[in-house]
Amino acid sequence: MSAPADAAVHDFLLPESAAGKRLDKALAEALPDYSRSRLKQWLEQGALTVDEATPAPKTAVGGGERIRLIVPETPHDESVEPERMQLNIIHEDASILVLDKPAGLVMHPGAGNQSGTLQNALVAYDESLAALPRAGIVHRLDKDTSGILVVAKTFAAHKQLVDDLAERTIKREYEAVSVGVMTAGGHVDAPIDRHPVDRKKMAIREEGREAVTHYRVIHKYRAHTHIRCQLETGRTHQIRVHMAYVRFPLLGDPVYGRRLALPKDASEAFVGALRGFKRQALHAATLGLTHPETGEAMQWSAPRPADFEALLAALAADAREHGK
Repeated sequence: MSAPADAAVHDFLLPESAAGKRLDKALAEALPDYSRSRLKQWLEQGALTVDEATPAPKTAVGGGERIRLIVPETPHDESVEPERMQLNIIHEDASILVLDKPAGLVMHPGAGNQSGTLQNALVAYDESLAALPRAGIVHRLDKDTSGILVVAKTFAAHKQLVDDLAERTIKREYEAVSVGVMTAGGHVDAPIDRHPVDRKKMAIREEGREAVTHYRVIHKYRAHTHIRCQLETGRTHQIRVHMAYVRFPLLGDPVYGRRLALPKDASEAFVGALRGFKRQALHAATLGLTHPETGEAMQWSAPRPADFEALLAALAADAREHGK
């Protein structure tokens, strides 16, 4: 396989110390910037060869084999069309892109959302991101959750950040408004898995994956609580499922929420403000990580969007009106 212009090429001999190891393990140690699954895929595609052959990943190596990898330049998913959109970029360097996602923006194409997603926008912003899994998206936010997230710009950065997520060294803090008045903060340690009947939902299930959420009170209102949540794990819908589990579901959550809590003698304006908030009250406020290239500790924050600020203002006004 010939290398196209500007392609990343790795050409080297496996060390003698690799003797006796499985090929996939030896490759992962020799090419730490790429995940084992990615190396396996390239081996199957012929982009990675061992002594000009493509043996099975479980094959034992003897050490000294010539490894040649031509990193494919073809997009990871050619079906994702570039679409120009305005991106609110908070930070960018050669390895990562940190941005503030608005509520309503889907992360990547899927059933019913083949276009108009963040992934489409990322591929248009930087065509090199097309070669990365989901254009470098490392972690996801629900469509109607606003806030901060990180995108990797290189394979090495993507692998490192995914590893950091798994090792729980990436800090993610959210702000939310729950229905009900909490007495104090706490934490939820309850496993999450797909709902046994409704596969679009998640649920607390004993056989699920570990999920831990810490929450603390920022401010109490007459029938709601403004809270801050910190994730230890990153399961689908985790905060929404966990807060519903402890009977403080997020205001506006169409899936895990409950009927609006309307305090006694609530004004028409306040009721209108609550009914007018058409999404779950959840915002990814802070992101902290170790830079995958420099090792520097970095942290960013995304301001609350206008609808979230208006909701808090309405809650505060109702509390003042009733002497709370």
